[in-house]
Amino acid sequence: MELKIYQIDAFAEEIFTGNPAAVCPLDAWLPDEILQKIAMENNLAETAYYVKEKEGYRIRWFTPAVEVDLCGHATLASAFVLFHHEEYHGNQIIFNSRSGPLKVTKQNELFTLNFPIDISKEVELLPELITPFNFKPVKAFKGKTDYMLVFENETQIRNMNSDLGLISKIKARGVMVTAKGDKVDFVSRFFGPQSGVNEDPVTGSAHTTLAPYWSDVLGKTELTAIQCSARSGNLKCKLVRDRVEISGHGKTFLIGKIFIPD
Repeated sequence: MELKIYQIDAFAEEIFTGNPAAVCPLDAWLPDEILQKIAMENNLAETAYYVKEKEGYRIRWFTPAVEVDLCGHATLASAFVLFHHEEYHGNQIIFNSRSGPLKVTKQNELFTLNFPIDISKEVELLPELITPFNFKPVKAFKGKTDYMLVFENETQIRNMNSDLGLISKIKARGVMVTAKGDKVDFVSRFFGPQSGVNEDPVTGSAHTTLAPYWSDVLGKTELTAIQCSARSGNLKCKLVRDRVEISGHGKTFLIGKIFIPD
């Protein structure tokens, strides 16, 4: 059996930046064990699979270790593949997922994800949230799947050292760290060793938590953001009632085939 595979740099305005995601279009679902093994073999933060349905596409996302409920950069990458390589016509795609319907629109070369916001609640700054980092957060919040730690400034986020062993013991998909930006509205980083991703370069889904928080703090509904990992990525966010629009670009890195014994 042969499968198509694409590797797309998402939230990237040039190659070798943003967050790489593998995308595998499928005619029908393969066993979960095979989907997970392919993701492990790819060894990227996410491998996305999609299947055409009567209305839209069904999408699923796998890290090298687990299936996740929501992934932004691999959704953008999947839409990029459909528009640029799989002859999709139109300017809007609906992906059906474990997190509900997800709309992606294309305007020129800007892709915009429409995701549900994540409602987070402030929690106590327990030692398990403080000790993994070389700077002390000023606030902590817990969303549906992740913790968000707020720090004093962008310099701390960029110079953050993290103990991945300690982070992996935190019961969550991962931990995002954030602060007000110097040249953009906010910056962030995301650590998810408990999900098989030590540091995710650009985490679209994390901005469903980050954007509502900074919208409240800054008093604005349209925000600019940088996830300042080693690869770095630029995002634009817009709050629209109980949804957040997350926009970025993509670049094709690889097109190939996967060979699986029948």
